[in-house]
Amino acid sequence: MKNPLSLRPRRPLEKLRRHASISTLACVIFFLAVLSSVRVHVRGDAIHDTDATSGTTETEISATSTSSSVGECKDPSSSADNRDGTCRNASTDNDGIEIHRNGKTRDGSGFGPAKPSEAKVNVKWEQQEEATPSYYLNAFKIKEGDISKQQFENDFLPPNQCALYLAPSTLPNAGLGLFSGVSIPMSSDINEYIGGTFPGYDDDIHPPLWNDLHIPIADPYKTLPYRGQQKFSSWLGYVWPEYEGAFLHDGMHNNPFPSVPSEMFEFDGGLNSATGLEFYVNIDDETRMSSFAPGIASLANSHTVLNNMDRNYDSAVIGYEDLQAPWDAGAGAFTPHTGLEFTATKAIREGMELLLNYGEEWHHDHQTQEANRKKARNQLDGNSDESSFVRQREGFVEGIDKKWDALDFRERSQCPKELPTEKGKRDRITVGMAVDSSDLEDGNKPYSEYRRNDYHPSTIEYDKMRFEGFDKSKKQKKGQEPPVPHHPKQITKELSDLEDHGVCLSFGKLRVGRSFKEQAGRGVFSTTHIQKGETILTSPLLAIKRDDFTIYKSDPEQKFVRDVVDKSTIVGYELLLNYAFGHSDSPMLLVPSAPLANFINHGGPSVGEKPKSNSANVFVRWPEEGSKAAQLFGWAYTNGFGDKYQDFDPTTSYEHNPWLKMHPIDVMERSGKLVFEYVALRDIHNNEEILIDYGPLWENAWNSFSTVHPYARSGYFRHSIGVPPNLYPPNWLHVSDKYEIAEIKDFERNPLKPGEVLPLTWAHNGKPVSSKYAYVVGLPEGFSDRFLKYSEEIGVVDLYNKLLAEQEGYHLPSDGFAVYKPGHLVSNQTAIGQVERDMEFFAHRYHSDQFNFNMHFVAAWDEAARLSVLKALGNAGFDVALRGIGERFGYYNLTCFHGSYMGVTHCDQSKMHSDMYATDDKSWNIIFPLITVEGTDPELDIMAEDMNTIIAVHYLKDIAYAIGDFGYHQTRPIAYYDPEEHRDKKKKPSEFPIRVVFGAYCSQVDETNFAMLRHIYDGDDPAPFADQFSQLPMKEIHWDRSTHSVSLAMPGRA
Repeated sequence: MKNPLSLRPRRPLEKLRRHASISTLACVIFFLAVLSSVRVHVRGDAIHDTDATSGTTETEISATSTSSSVGECKDPSSSADNRDGTCRNASTDNDGIEIHRNGKTRDGSGFGPAKPSEAKVNVKWEQQEEATPSYYLNAFKIKEGDISKQQFENDFLPPNQCALYLAPSTLPNAGLGLFSGVSIPMSSDINEYIGGTFPGYDDDIHPPLWNDLHIPIADPYKTLPYRGQQKFSSWLGYVWPEYEGAFLHDGMHNNPFPSVPSEMFEFDGGLNSATGLEFYVNIDDETRMSSFAPGIASLANSHTVLNNMDRNYDSAVIGYEDLQAPWDAGAGAFTPHTGLEFTATKAIREGMELLLNYGEEWHHDHQTQEANRKKARNQLDGNSDESSFVRQREGFVEGIDKKWDALDFRERSQCPKELPTEKGKRDRITVGMAVDSSDLEDGNKPYSEYRRNDYHPSTIEYDKMRFEGFDKSKKQKKGQEPPVPHHPKQITKELSDLEDHGVCLSFGKLRVGRSFKEQAGRGVFSTTHIQKGETILTSPLLAIKRDDFTIYKSDPEQKFVRDVVDKSTIVGYELLLNYAFGHSDSPMLLVPSAPLANFINHGGPSVGEKPKSNSANVFVRWPEEGSKAAQLFGWAYTNGFGDKYQDFDPTTSYEHNPWLKMHPIDVMERSGKLVFEYVALRDIHNNEEILIDYGPLWENAWNSFSTVHPYARSGYFRHSIGVPPNLYPPNWLHVSDKYEIAEIKDFERNPLKPGEVLPLTWAHNGKPVSSKYAYVVGLPEGFSDRFLKYSEEIGVVDLYNKLLAEQEGYHLPSDGFAVYKPGHLVSNQTAIGQVERDMEFFAHRYHSDQFNFNMHFVAAWDEAARLSVLKALGNAGFDVALRGIGERFGYYNLTCFHGSYMGVTHCDQSKMHSDMYATDDKSWNIIFPLITVEGTDPELDIMAEDMNTIIAVHYLKDIAYAIGDFGYHQTRPIAYYDPEEHRDKKKKPSEFPIRVVFGAYCSQVDETNFAMLRHIYDGDDPAPFADQFSQLPMKEIHWDRSTHSVSLAMPGRA
């Protein structure tokens, strides 16, 4: 049995270049063949239709070594069907359908069965001096007296047959995919077929009508923690990385505690972890680079088994079309990397989706994320109707999304069955250090107050639920993704379906060749007459923030992460900028990702109907309402991710160009999901170069650059392409690309009322940062000053001055832990009583070696300190905040079971963490400022619900941030004072700039979260409230809905 999975081997890099000697020899052989009337033969390849799951060959079709363009066989007896003495370039499958060597049938429609030729055809070819192809004839023309052009087109190459479609993918949750409109034999050059070439075409001498280019992405520092507000920008999902995860620096799995599970991410990392294709700086060594490759490499999806193509590394071309820098202004203005072609690694049937293999790493990450998402939601309710996933909660914005229920379930199920008590930590305090009791060896746990936790299922029970909780016999529910294909037939669509519901990317009317424009490199040409108003190309678009094209000075050897990128110094701009469309008043640029689109050059303003005028003959527009492109991308743009997945429905009328109504920030989050069309301004003649008008700003910039002496130019030419008037809607202009909070911008004009609780919402669209955990709370006027005065009176501020300045006796090591009596530091001892003077507070320096910051937590250690802090909160007016939160969310009561000061002077990398989790949405960390440093950047990062975007906020006096269950947040990078860097012995500790805030941990503690809260705070955080979680009801209730009472000022009462 023949091996149906035989792959074309990847060539070593040193063999990528086409050697001149081979090319010359090929030309000589061809020239002699023409003179001696030697017929050109088609390679005899086998087409395999493979059952990918079993590896067996279902159908095998052998093509004969003949050429239809010749009309007779070198060896007629070898023909599969030579009753009339001719040799047809076709093979017949088991159904009697002829598949031609170029993938096209001879039926005029391009979709029907092939029909045998009635007469012997004798075509003679003559090579032209210049490559000025006629329709489908590339570098040849037919002599007068032989077969007519029309007869050739009708008999062998059906006009307007689409060879490459973009349509809804056959893979679940994959969005759009590429589909072949022709059949392609295994080991064949895919570009040969999808470009619309003719039988007998030999790309060793003449390349396909088009191939792709790729554009290097030079700057790797485009995302957090170096730059921007996101872990990952959506457009980077279309960039093949230099190495796995090149653009995701922030660590997806190991930063937060509890760690953010992969099923929670709502951003798609795209190709960021893909290793299936490699792109090199040059062909002489193996120096890899990150690169955007529009066309096949950008639009094709991936499958580990059903992948059917791979890159042909032999076709790579690197060069500037004989232009030389710095003498030629065009050198460096376009990418030198062209010739990007692909080879069929399996037989490809017409209508089959073209699939790459992104690599094992990508599939592992992707499949793990998808499996975890499904598992978590199946665990929730056994795969019941979607409505049951959403729990409506009073006071929350738009209820609680089901993904949070899944995360809640996960944390509860993994909660240990036996929990340590706080006394264990106290017993282990030695030399200022604390050891978590859970870290001790078995048998040595100081469980003097040992309590069992019988609320949560054990690990064994959890595993049983995980594997048995889902009934696989249940049918797929509406809105759930379909199963993953496992057979070639499942990735194949009818051509009629692709024609009706897809858009064509290649139908043989365009080719790529050397531009007629000086300094322009390569360009796009027509291969036939194109009528005015005809759409010649449809292209998806990447939506990219303008700042992402800027390359700033960077130094990865800097000590601090915050200093790696110096945004005060611009060193250049990405080459990708030259391929981007934009408006000077908009922060967003658009980059086409379809084949051919990025080869189209500038022609200046159109001069009317004059043919071959070297002016613009094409313009770009949004798809017209009701068109196939409008329907397809209306679905693609609005189709959600994960649980919001919906199949494309041809009977549904999708919103027309929905991106035009949205803010650029929202559009940039949906990169690749919008589209525009290239439309003929006038009739375009055969072999005419396709040109658009780049606009006056581009033309002025080019004229200024190109007329400067080569040695006086500052780098390479960089400028975006202008868009036609009115293409950008008004809501895309004069707006910011920064994520900002609406309430904070408006607080000066409309301050929060005491006790008012509002969700943090985005300024650009009014949507909540999180429907669940990010709120602001109004505090009484003067609250911050009153609580600060109390903190100064009991010596906490003096303690921080010494801790953060690392004074002798107060210099804690990383994760160091000590107990102090800050009242003894107060200069006026007569101002406080003996009880306040002897109160104990613990100080904990949290992982400063790991996160390179000096965050110190200070909190009450004994009962006297705990009661004092609660009383001070009540006296300052914190009861207003409790009442506001309780009434907003419909709680019965609230207890503030813990409070902690947090002080810092420098921070390079902090820890994205969640203080509250899996408490049934009934717990809050309420954070407010005491001491801030004026004129500094925002101090607090809050992660949005997509687990990708991070918003930075300032602490504001008399305003608190309420962070709820799974509310991830962190200290932002700051540099007020670093004792190691700026130690100044002339200054007193009190003169160093410090920041101190306070967080109150408050919850409605009941049977739904009692055990979880005990697990979190008895086991992990040191504090004197172990007895609070010994039994229900809680000993202290600080706000009670039934009695309308607040008792913070009188703590300790039941």
